[in-house]
Amino acid sequence: MKEARYFFVPDAESSTELPAEEAMHALRVLRLKSGDEMFLMDGNGNFFKAKVTLAATKHCMYEITEKMPQEKTWNGNICIAVAPTKMMDRIEWFAEKATEVGIDELAFLNCQFSERKVLKTLRLDKIIISAVKQSRKPYRPQLTPLTRFNDFIKKERAGLKFIAHCYEEIPSVDFFDTASKEKE
Repeated sequence: MKEARYFFVPDAESSTELPAEEAMHALRVLRLKSGDEMFLMDGNGNFFKAKVTLAATKHCMYEITEKMPQEKTWNGNICIAVAPTKMMDRIEWFAEKATEVGIDELAFLNCQFSERKVLKTLRLDKIIISAVKQSRKPYRPQLTPLTRFNDFIKKERAGLKFIAHCYEEIPSVDFFDTASKEKE
């Protein structure tokens, strides 16, 4: 029996072809052929059992044979917001592990003492998708790009909110964002 193969296809239900990057992996690395079974995930809580209908050089067509909706295993919306470190590999590792645990949103904050003022999210998005596939999570976390601390805090969110900090007293919200105000 072959190992189950999982592919991330955001529009799996309305499409019949794997995205280019997934198709290359399916055909060149896994050597899937017509008739082989695979599983698709859309990142919105659905798995699909599918069968390969055409395995061409750069195209992998499929037909869905079964839709398997997945229930969330937790209530609420878990968002982790963090100021990114200077070392990108630490941010990437954090994004991967947070996805594997099963968070709903990963946000990056631009604070007064942030070492990184620019964050390219394209690679992080690929790492998150890879972690979703590897851990077989039905839900893909939302990736929120670098946002000013005050803007993030002021955004309406349901439920409880917690801030981890290393100060003896809780500073005012403005304390965290004084650097960006000075630049304006």
